[in-house]
Amino acid sequence: MKDAKTMAYINLFAVLGALPYLCELDREAEELIAGKTVSVGFAVKDGPSATLFFGGGKCRMAPGVDRCQVKLPFSSCEKFNGLIDGTVTPIPSKGFAKIGFLTGPFTKLTDRLSALLKPEPGALEDPEFFRVSTTLMFHVIAEAIAQTANEDKIGKFSASNIVDGAAKLSIAGGPAAALCCRDHRLLAIHKAPEHYMSYMEFGDMHLARDLFDGKVNAIAAVGAGQVRIGGMISQIDNINRILDRVAVYLG
Repeated sequence: MKDAKTMAYINLFAVLGALPYLCELDREAEELIAGKTVSVGFAVKDGPSATLFFGGGKCRMAPGVDRCQVKLPFSSCEKFNGLIDGTVTPIPSKGFAKIGFLTGPFTKLTDRLSALLKPEPGALEDPEFFRVSTTLMFHVIAEAIAQTANEDKIGKFSASNIVDGAAKLSIAGGPAAALCCRDHRLLAIHKAPEHYMSYMEFGDMHLARDLFDGKVNAIAAVGAGQVRIGGMISQIDNINRILDRVAVYLG
């Protein structure tokens, strides 16, 4: 069963939070925001808040909505999740002069993100589309692990068994991230850490994709040496339990 608040945190920080990586990786996305300077804030009652900043052909996300030019308020986590599902159309409470960005480039940008995260049959046969799609999925999953650990009841239980320190997640020849634990809360850092207590590395991009899509059993992949793990194994064990919970939200 999904918790609406946890889903909202995942949707904001993991799904919409993938837009900065999309704009880095995908030429089509980069062209959509070229020359645009605007910030869009999402404020969810009793839930998360964050702002996407667009400028210089790049995008970044930061917590809070204090500095946003366009503010999109949501009366509940369910309403915000409806935005991601395409069932809710938000009305800005601030920044009506820039609404053209929302209805134009921003909508096209999120459509492009959806196309890459939920590809049509055959789309992954294109090598560049495959690379960008799989890299984005990696970042979404890494962030979703942290949000699930911090907000979901089952995820919190697993996080309560994780000792302080960083765990490195990576794809050989591809992206890397760190899940940093402090006081049983996780923070995702979307780059390789200098120091870490444990690690899990997928053998290559194709294996990672098959694991993300549920086509390969993770335990079997570890046994076959296709996924390397090491260090403090209890960290990885509990992260994998949280990852199983992430599948409920992103499945």
